[in-house]
Parts: sequence; C-alpha cells; structure tokens
Amino acid sequence: MLNNPAAAPIDTRIEFICELAARLHSYGTTAQRLENALIAVGRQLGIECEPWSNPTGIILSFRPIGGKTKDPESTRVIRLALGENALGKLAETDRIAEEVLNGNLDIVQGHALLMALDAPVSRRTRWTQVMGFGLAAFGVACLFRLPWLDIATAAVAGLSIGAMFNVVDLKWEGLKDSEEVIAAALATLITVMVGTWIAPLNFNTVIIAAVIVLLPGMGITNAVNELTSQHLVSGTARLAGSLTVVLKLAIGTMIITTVTGLLGMHAQVRMDRSQPLWVEAVGILTAAFSFAILFRAHTRDYALVMMSASTGYLVSRLVAMSLGNVAGVFFAALCMTMLGNCYARVFKRPGALVRLPGIIMLVPGSISFRGVINLLQQQSADAGKIAAVDLLNILLALIAGILLGNLVVSARRSL
Repeated sequence: MLNNPAAAPIDTRIEFICELAARLHSYGTTAQRLENALIAVGRQLGIECEPWSNPTGIILSFRPIGGKTKDPESTRVIRLALGENALGKLAETDRIAEEVLNGNLDIVQGHALLMALDAPVSRRTRWTQVMGFGLAAFGVACLFRLPWLDIATAAVAGLSIGAMFNVVDLKWEGLKDSEEVIAAALATLITVMVGTWIAPLNFNTVIIAAVIVLLPGMGITNAVNELTSQHLVSGTARLAGSLTVVLKLAIGTMIITTVTGLLGMHAQVRMDRSQPLWVEAVGILTAAFSFAILFRAHTRDYALVMMSASTGYLVSRLVAMSLGNVAGVFFAALCMTMLGNCYARVFKRPGALVRLPGIIMLVPGSISFRGVINLLQQQSADAGKIAAVDLLNILLALIAGILLGNLVVSARRSL
C-alpha cells in the first residue's frame, strides 16, 4: 500500500525537507539547483518552502500550502560546511527522496535513511582517496605530456598531499585553515628537491599537476553560474572563497620557493613536453578513473563517470584542433550538459553523474593558479594578464555552454 507523504504531520515533513536540504548542500549542489529542488519537494509534501542558500548555510521558511494567512511560519537556520562533491551519496539521496515522494517509502523511514548516510569513513576509503590524489596528479601530468620524471614527481607529490588530507590527523585546529598552504608547500618542496638534485623539471606545471585536486576550478565555475542565475550572495561568496583557495596555494608555493632559495636550493627549470600522443590517452583514462574515486561515486557508476569525463575532454580537444580552445570548451560544456539532462530524464537519476565529470577537466582552476604564480614570481602585473584573459574566455565559454545546454534539453528536475 502506497503512503501519502503529504498526510504526515507537518513537523515530520519539515524535518525531512531540512535533512534533504542539508544533504544536497553537503554533496556540492549549487544554490539555484538546491533551492529549486527544495521548492518542488515542498509542493509535493503540501508545504510552501522558501529557501535561501549560501555556501556555508541555508535558511528555510515553511508554511502549509492553502493554509490560512494567520498560520504561523516555521523558519530553520542550518549552518553547514562547504559542500564537497559526493556523487554516490547524491544519487542515494535522490533515490530516497523519489521513494518518499512516490509513496513507496514512509517519510520517517526516508528521514532515517538520509541520516544513515553519515556512516564513518572507513580506513580503506581513506587510502582509496589517497590513491585518487596520486592518480589525478599522474593523469593530469600525462595530459600535459610532460617527461616521465615530471610525471613521477607530480604523482609522488599528489600522493603526499592525499595522505596529508586523508590519513594524517592535523590535531591543531589552527592548521585546518592552512591546509591548502601546507599542501602547496609540500608539493613545491618535493619539486624543488627533484629539480635541484636529480634533473630539470617543468617547475610550475609539475606543481599545478600535483595540486590539481585542490584547485577551485569547479568552485569558480559554479560561482559565476550562480551569479548569472541572480543568486548574487551565494555566487559572490563562492567566488571569494575560490579565489582565496588559489591565493593560499600560491602562498604555499612562494614560501617554499623563497626559503629553499635562501638555503641554496635552486631547481633547474626546463620547458619540455616531448611525450607521444599515447601518453595523453593514458592520462585521459587515469584522470577519469581518479575523478570517479575523488567524487566518491558508487562503484557501479565508475564506468559512467569515466566515460563522461573522457567524452568531455575528447570533445573539447577535437573541437579545439579546428576552432580553438575557447570553442572546444564551449561545445564540450554544451554536449555534457545536454547528455546529463538526457540521462536524468531517461534513467530518473541525477544528471550530475554525467554533467559534473564531463566538465571537470574543462574548468579553469589551473589557469588561475598559474597566473597568480607567474605574477608573484615575476613581480609584474603584465605576467598575469595573459592568464587572466585566458581564464575569463574559458570561464565565459564554459558558462555559456552550460546555460545553452540547459535551454536545449531541460533537466528532469533540479538535480
């Protein structure tokens, strides 16, 4: 017998919506998608929900649909940490919400299942994430077609950063705010040691590959996307937070570069990308697999995530060969957004499983980081101008592709 979720006590329905909101926020849903999803769920539960989302919290106001004007409003303020992409939990949250709204699952049971997603992270999962950091650095270095020593250095630095974030317990609370600085410093130190004592390296590019997981390219893209959707507070806050991460990474790099220079360690620098094309193919597969790990996709979705990431990169690469990099990014974002929305319509699952991996290798995080590093190294505003222009062009192409993709093929719903 099907349940009628709208017949549950109003407090129970409100608690379910609040828990759903916290889950969607924690798993990386942008403000416009989150608010639209909550409004739609509230209507199906017989509640008028007015959400206001920002990167670190949500305010929710509730009133029964069709109630009297004198009915009191219920307002909840939920303070949350910055969201992280967790595709497996996002898909499970979407499934639970569907089951509740369709009457196949009692709303109390649904609430309990959402809370059960907070299971402690196992030791195996932590080490898998460490491997993901290393594979991402290795894969991106292969995409840059760097020499083997550069690739190995980036991979070792990436593994070290992954261990720092997932295995080493930073017991001093003050270190939490400096994690990006420490990570960039660690990657730079490893690169300087190799470049000084073993052989020359593509110095800045190796560091970028090592810290690629921490670069806020997706955050910058989501921020501008929110701004174009008139979510000005959330977009401005997310953009400021993303730029702060870039600055932290640059600070860590410059601190170690300066200190090691004073100690007489001067890394030998070269500009060499002589690897054959098959190395780039290895990089595509490795990077795609690493993103399936880092995005915490369910094992059954690994093939889907890898296929999406590879498709987005290949479309961008092939179009760029004829029309330029900006056109490549635009068409890749357009295709992956349309494919994500089609997947959501056909399979009744979140389109983010296709959309997010499909555009992750297009985001402009590495360009912004390279521009800041060049600016600090050369102490000249001219050094960062080219990177700033490239960043703006790619960002605009990416957002244009996403917006047009949503226009051509509308999403099943907000997720």
